[in-house]
Amino acid sequence: MAQGEKKRRGWEGVTYRAYLRRPSCFKVVDGSPVSGGGGGGGGGEGERRIPTPPHLVVMVNGIVGSAADWKFAAKKFVKKYPEDVIVHCSECNSATLTLDGVDMMGERLAEEVISVVSKRPWLQKISFVAHSLGGLIARYTIALLYEKGISKESSEDNGELNTNISQTQSVNQNLKGNIAGLEPMNFITFATPHLGTRSHKQIPLLGGINTLEKMAFRLSWIARKSGKHLFLKDGKDGKPPLLLQMVTDFGDLRFMSALQSFKRHVAYSNVCGDFVVGRKTSSIRRQNELPKRQNFIKDGKYPHIVYVEKPKPATNQPDDFSDAMIYQARTTAEMEEAMIRGLNRVPWERVDVSFKKSKQRIFAHSTIQVKTYFLHSDGADVIFHMIDHFLL
Repeated sequence: MAQGEKKRRGWEGVTYRAYLRRPSCFKVVDGSPVSGGGGGGGGGEGERRIPTPPHLVVMVNGIVGSAADWKFAAKKFVKKYPEDVIVHCSECNSATLTLDGVDMMGERLAEEVISVVSKRPWLQKISFVAHSLGGLIARYTIALLYEKGISKESSEDNGELNTNISQTQSVNQNLKGNIAGLEPMNFITFATPHLGTRSHKQIPLLGGINTLEKMAFRLSWIARKSGKHLFLKDGKDGKPPLLLQMVTDFGDLRFMSALQSFKRHVAYSNVCGDFVVGRKTSSIRRQNELPKRQNFIKDGKYPHIVYVEKPKPATNQPDDFSDAMIYQARTTAEMEEAMIRGLNRVPWERVDVSFKKSKQRIFAHSTIQVKTYFLHSDGADVIFHMIDHFLL
């Protein structure tokens, strides 16, 4: 092994350890990676040189995942935009905690975001990048943080910083349309089951076999509360399942208003090889809307990006949606249609990814994220595509 290769791997190892010990925030100073929270108030010359990026990027892992899943993408992000972004890889929902349900995980993530924002007063913008179930968690979280200010209170007893979401009835003009008091920019998901996993062929591993899909529906309790949410089995007391609630403003949680507040919405989905999340649910499309292979593109810079569907202006959306639909939907097909119509009120950019010719194609669900570089490195161009088109 070349000496340069040893140094590179050693550097990654140090970064990985620092990444786990600290609040999962990365930035680059003079080309060298360091972990930390930004421009502190110390008097040393080195501290003064640390940039204070105005844009917070929150990365959210999927089911039974961890903050480490986004290590590769986080490092590439801050390397390209060292003065512009600070990346926070969420730590609050990992391993079996991801089975606690979308709502509970969304609440934990909201508290984590509040903590991060409250300690960095220079932040101005916020974006979310999420993988798999993390996309649903992020959608719940932004509803909790929509048009809510973050107050800071210094305790006289111990000097600790207590953060709370402002609960004022009237929305401050400065908070209007904001997420955690920050300007929402990008909402990006990778292989996220936006429509749940109940519908036909939404779990490709089952091969579209009805008997196996019915068995998976009955055994969804294995994934505890998250399984109920994904299979749309949680509706009770006259309320529709949570994923249907999340395509509108439901009660005090303004799910759709929060999602619409972002300037850019992107859904990356696997064309094949993803045995966990189906293409329809991750790209928010009907079966007849999926691009045909003869229309796929070849891009030398991003070889695994095979189709990019530009967002349609919201005013040109042909779908009619009313809040009554989430109550009237009874069958699986009706629930899926209600979710598609509700979510299509947002102008989505849909990016189709194919690892068909890759040796890592059977790991497509993780390769699209580059979860572990050694096993999923072929997805690097997808990460670069996301970073290169990121709205700063």
